Amino acid sequence: MKNTALLKNYVFFLTEEIPKPEAHIVQSTNAANAAANLGYSSVLVYPYKGLAAFNPVHLARPFQPRKTPAALIKYYNIQQKLKVAPLPMPWPIDFIKSKFTDSNTIATKYYFPFHIVSTTKLVHAWNWNFIKAAIKNGVPAIYEHHHHEDKQFEPEIVNHPLFQVAVTVADTVRESMIQNGMPPEKLIKLHNGYNSSFMKRQPLKVKEWRKKLLKDEHSYLVVYSGALRKFKGIDLLVDVAAIMPKIQIVCAGGTEEEVAYYQQLAKEKQVNNIIFLGYILHQDLPSLLQAADILAHPHCSGKAATFTSPMKLFDYLTSGNPIVATEIPSLMEFKDTQAITAWCEPDNPRKFAEAIEQVLKTYPRKVEGYQNLINFVKQFSWENRAAKILSYVDESFRPPLIA
Repeated sequence: MKNTALLKNYVFFLTEEIPKPEAHIVQSTNAANAAANLGYSSVLVYPYKGLAAFNPVHLARPFQPRKTPAALIKYYNIQQKLKVAPLPMPWPIDFIKSKFTDSNTIATKYYFPFHIVSTTKLVHAWNWNFIKAAIKNGVPAIYEHHHHEDKQFEPEIVNHPLFQVAVTVADTVRESMIQNGMPPEKLIKLHNGYNSSFMKRQPLKVKEWRKKLLKDEHSYLVVYSGALRKFKGIDLLVDVAAIMPKIQIVCAGGTEEEVAYYQQLAKEKQVNNIIFLGYILHQDLPSLLQAADILAHPHCSGKAATFTSPMKLFDYLTSGNPIVATEIPSLMEFKDTQAITAWCEPDNPRKFAEAIEQVLKTYPRKVEGYQNLINFVKQFSWENRAAKILSYVDESFRPPLIA
């Protein structure tokens, strides 16, 4: 029999080690952080490997929520209330490929039922196996799913009274989830959000960025933040830079390999006005966005354009700087709002360049940003998103507020 007095944690589960710069990890971390900021005892659970995973004390008591390490706080620019619980995964877990040595299996079949469940009030996970483990062990659950997948959801799980709500970020994914057996009444679409720290103006750092990145004070700075992938429109930005030699394009994000690839591509095309910074810490990103004259939100057409999450759109909007974006399905609901300053068709660098040119003429740079954009984005905070999700959870299943 569970001790209900101990059932208080709001557990968020990741299948990957952190820190990592991938967008889905940033999304998950911010979701957990927002719940903590609302006053819930939120614990971000994730695997860890290496020599430390062999510590017998940690193996005996693997679930030990603790304060988030300073390195993670700095990496994701999160606040102080979130707790973490790294789960030890010693060799041969994930080194020998089998069902029984898979970290996902260890987490759901061993760690959760024997070590985590006794102090867990609610589970929030992006991993279907962890959701099933929660339901089978008597814990209510929230499931997030952001991509198309040809896999049927088990009726005994999705129709279970403990399965509270499924969340996605795109209407197209919502439709495919319904086709795969997810009950429509248990499925909501919610956009991602922005970290509250992005709202703070950083004029001194902005000056430093512009001094560092611009060749002279009269040139223009166009900033892109996100993954360095072809479908994200990075090749298009290289071509835009070639068309517009008087602007400076700066891309923040990507792995070392991706940065090296695009640096070489720009060199081969003899494009000298595009810089690839690689991944920068989230504490440095707001000032970079605020330093821009224009923020670029390109994307290629194709399947990815139907489900890609406009997470960086909200980060962009906090800067108050104008945004040039391509017309893709996941952004179309913003067509009649003030969020996007200029639109153009995807896969067309010349049209994107023309849009940038037009915005530079009509939206002169404001050090404080355009207030209408900042006001518009306030509705999309991670905390508002977390509160909305919890409103779909039965009140008796919600974790108690501790602050």
